[in-house]
Amino acid sequence: MTPNLQTARQTETVFRTENLNIYYGNFLAVKDVSIKIPKHCITAFIGPSGCGKSTVLRCFNRLNDLIKSFHIDGKIYYHDQDLYSSEIDPVEVRRQVGMVFQKPNPFPKSIYDNIAFGPRLLGYKGDMDVLVERSLKQAALWDEVKDKLKESGTAISGGQQQRLCIARAVAVQPDVILMDEPCSALDPISTLKIEDLLQELKEQYTIIIVTHNMQQASRASDFTAFFNVQANDKGQRTGYVVEYDRTEVIFQNPMQEATREYVSGRFG
Repeated sequence: MTPNLQTARQTETVFRTENLNIYYGNFLAVKDVSIKIPKHCITAFIGPSGCGKSTVLRCFNRLNDLIKSFHIDGKIYYHDQDLYSSEIDPVEVRRQVGMVFQKPNPFPKSIYDNIAFGPRLLGYKGDMDVLVERSLKQAALWDEVKDKLKESGTAISGGQQQRLCIARAVAVQPDVILMDEPCSALDPISTLKIEDLLQELKEQYTIIIVTHNMQQASRASDFTAFFNVQANDKGQRTGYVVEYDRTEVIFQNPMQEATREYVSGRFG
């Protein structure tokens, strides 16, 4: 179900899926996903475990391509380009569409080199010191680490490590940032810092976040897609989108009873 985007800042669509089916071999993991992801908004994917939230997320930067049995039918468009066209370079897609994972994963390098790694790989010719500082400021981390840039990125706290990973993602100047449960391993204070950061980042980036935290989705996102699962006669579970709309609609006045039950905590 596609929301009315009239109130979404009259913005353009960054991703559009049409009748997207995702398979691993013969197994249909997610079926018939048709949604639009608006620019400079935060879109949350919510739903019970195994409903395909992360699977769909990883389609947007073609990370699922690394799984041999993965294939799709239907379409995913990125700025009206067929994302899975043979003419599209998946490596370039991953530069444009950054990823922050569930568990902070800084490289075993200095804080500085964590940020500089991607730009160096891409042949960045500008002032690296300026880029590192700007990226850390964008991730609201500069003031905390500016005096220890030569220290290991693994030596700082978990919440700082996750913001370092966000800084590393923005250093290559992506168009979109994908986040797969980025706060699930963090304490409440670090979680709120990340949520505050997201509100700043959406002014420059389009953000899609997978979360099991209903409060986080309701606080931090502009749009929410609720995924659920259904089992076939073999007990295989296939994910699908029940409802997709502005976040306040999903949480306050959803159209589907299953959505109402999930966001109210009756299942999931």
